[in-house]
Amino acid sequence: MGHFLIEPKRHIEGLGELIDAEAEEIGRMTARLSRALKEGEGAEHVYSFVLGHHVPHLHIHVIPRYPGAPREYWGMRVNEWPDASRGGKEAIEALCERVRKKLT
Repeated sequence: MGHFLIEPKRHIEGLGELIDAEAEEIGRMTARLSRALKEGEGAEHVYSFVLGHHVPHLHIHVIPRYPGAPREYWGMRVNEWPDASRGGKEAIEALCERVRKKLT
């Protein structure tokens, strides 16, 4: 369960427009979020994607893959696995709170 977005505060379209300080902070946050998902939530792998063709604003998608995910759903298809844990409102809020605590 989980699909997180990291984005810069200022509007830019892609990675090439980041200034060095922004790139360093986004890299740090991506690494810290990945660790929090692996260590605290049991993800076996964490993907990060930049897909800029739908919205012209940089978003880093950070998506965990949990044990048991069939290989055909690895990578870009990880959210398509029909048996993946989705969680309701309360479960999602609890996940976000646990991850937030790991990041602070």
